[in-house]
Amino acid sequence: MRLRSLLSLLVAALLVLVGPPLLTTGSGADSGTSIPGLRIMVPNTPGGGYDITARTAAKDAEDAGLSHNIEVFNLPGAGGTVGLSRVVNEHGNGKLSMLMGLGVVGAVETNHAPSTLSDGTPIARLVEEPNIVVVAKDSKYKTFEQLMRDWKKKPGSIPVGGGSSPGGPDHLAPMLMAREAGITPKSVNYVPFDGGGELLASVLGGKVAFGVSGVGEYRDQIESGELRLLAVTGPERVKGLDAPTLREAGLDVEFTNWRGIVAPPGLNEQERERLIRFFTTMHDTEQWRRSLKRNGWDDAFLPGKKYGRFLDGQERRVDSVLKELGL
Repeated sequence: MRLRSLLSLLVAALLVLVGPPLLTTGSGADSGTSIPGLRIMVPNTPGGGYDITARTAAKDAEDAGLSHNIEVFNLPGAGGTVGLSRVVNEHGNGKLSMLMGLGVVGAVETNHAPSTLSDGTPIARLVEEPNIVVVAKDSKYKTFEQLMRDWKKKPGSIPVGGGSSPGGPDHLAPMLMAREAGITPKSVNYVPFDGGGELLASVLGGKVAFGVSGVGEYRDQIESGELRLLAVTGPERVKGLDAPTLREAGLDVEFTNWRGIVAPPGLNEQERERLIRFFTTMHDTEQWRRSLKRNGWDDAFLPGKKYGRFLDGQERRVDSVLKELGL
C-alpha cells in the first residue's frame, strides 16, 4: 500500500509539472511556428534602430510563446554589408536571419559591395518610421528654423551626424533637406556612424551640430530631456512629441525609413515558409502591437515575394536618388 501511495504521489507530481504544456494548444511550438535555435543578426552596433527592432521582435515572440532562447547578435561593419556577406555565405541556413533596412540598401550601393540583397531570401518588411532631427539639450538651436539659418550660411561648418553610411536613410534625409534649402548636397559635412548608439554619444558630446536618426531610437532621450527634437521627416507629426514636420518648418521634403528581415539564399520552400510564418505570427501578436505604439513605428508588414519586389524597387530608388544628388 505504501509503495502504491508513493507511486500515486509521483504520478500526480509529474502531471502538475507537465500538465500546462500538454494542455496548451495553439502555441508556436505546437502549431509549427517555432524555430528552435533561431538567430537574428544585427549588422551594426548595439543601440541603433536595427538592434532595437531585432531585440524587440525577439522578446515579443518569446513573450507570446512563439519560441524560446532566440539569439540576437551584432556583426557591424561597412554600413551593414559585412553582415549581409555573412548571411549570403550561410547558404541554406534556415535558422539565421538578418534585421536590415534602407541603410543596407544604400551601403551596398556606395560601398560597391560584392553581395546584394538580391542574393538573399526576402522574409518580411516589419516597420516604417520617420527620421528625426535632434540636437543636444544644451545646443544653441532651439528651433529648426534657427538651425537652417546657420546651415545655409556655412554648410561645411555645421557637421551633421547620421547612424548610417552614405546612401542610408540618415544620410539621404539631410541631403534631401539640403537640396530643398538651396544647399549643394556635396557641400554638406556629413559624419557617418555605425548605428544610432555611436551617433547618440556624438550628438550629446557636441561632436556634431545635429543628428538625423529614427524616432524609435531616441524617443527615451527626447522624453527625458537629454535631446531636443527640432523636426520630423515624415508626413505627419509624431504622436506624443512636440515637433513640426519638415513641411511645416518650411522645407518641402517627406522621408521615411523601413526595416525588415532577410535570410540566407538556398533555403528550400519549407524553410522559407517557416520563417515567413514565424514573423507573420509575431506580427499578429498583442505584444508586437504594443511595441509598435511604444516606439512610434508604423506597421508596414509585407511578407515573402511582395517584400522581394519592394526590395528590388528600393535598390533602384537609392541608385536614382544618389545620382540625382550628385553623390
